[in-house]
Amino acid sequence: MTLAITGATGQLGRLVIETLKTKTAPEDIIALARNIDKAADLGVPARVFDYDAPETLAAALDGIDTLLLISGSDIGRRVPQHAAVIEAAGAAGVQHIVYTSLLNAPNSTLGLAPEHVETEKLLAASGIGHTVLRNGWYTENYTMGLPAALEHNALIGAAKDGRISSATRQDYADAAAAVLLDKALQGKTYELSGDESYTLKELAATLSTQAGKEIPYVDMQEGDYTAALTSAGLPAELAGFLAHCDVEASKGALFDEGTQLSDLIGRPTTPLAKAVAAAIG
Repeated sequence: MTLAITGATGQLGRLVIETLKTKTAPEDIIALARNIDKAADLGVPARVFDYDAPETLAAALDGIDTLLLISGSDIGRRVPQHAAVIEAAGAAGVQHIVYTSLLNAPNSTLGLAPEHVETEKLLAASGIGHTVLRNGWYTENYTMGLPAALEHNALIGAAKDGRISSATRQDYADAAAAVLLDKALQGKTYELSGDESYTLKELAATLSTQAGKEIPYVDMQEGDYTAALTSAGLPAELAGFLAHCDVEASKGALFDEGTQLSDLIGRPTTPLAKAVAAAIG
């Protein structure tokens, strides 16, 4: 069985490939990337795969049995991009597509949700066998900001007391690898989230314990948080997106009580304390 991974040079794609290499022959894994030079260190065959060049996609999928379609990063353009990939997969004879969607996508209030819902509909209409991995929040979305919190002696956000059931990228990568390799796990929709949930105040407390100094959580209004992130150097669009997600988290959008992720990977999801330790070294 030949597997192909889109977005292979991205943060999730790389982890999926590294995980797959421990479980199957590297020559059976194809890295699909817009810039093939960035795939040179992956240790698997690579092919150019550009979502915005739909006429080239079917040829790039020749001989592929199972495709992991990692959702594109161009928010607002993902539906036509994903549609092109799905159409090309059908033309190339791909037997199964595994798609990374969003936790509770049909009911989610996150701005990301509509494109995922539309992609799921495209898959259902395609006639191609498919599995939907509705990934929850990445713990790294918060832990990437911890060094700055240590520097400024405060963790800022706009999530109030909303609980967040996140998991690490490695957790989600392990789930994707499990589904890609085991046909008995395919053909389903999975709601994936971390085993434990936390508030940003609890994240700050975990950080304080590990850093050996008090790092309070400072809750902000959405506009103020957006401005703070922008002043810290984030692009305005990304800053606004993260602030929006925090506000929706305050309403429960990032919370889930299921254990489908740990069930898939056969172990507990990565504890918050471990993810914090990794982030601050």
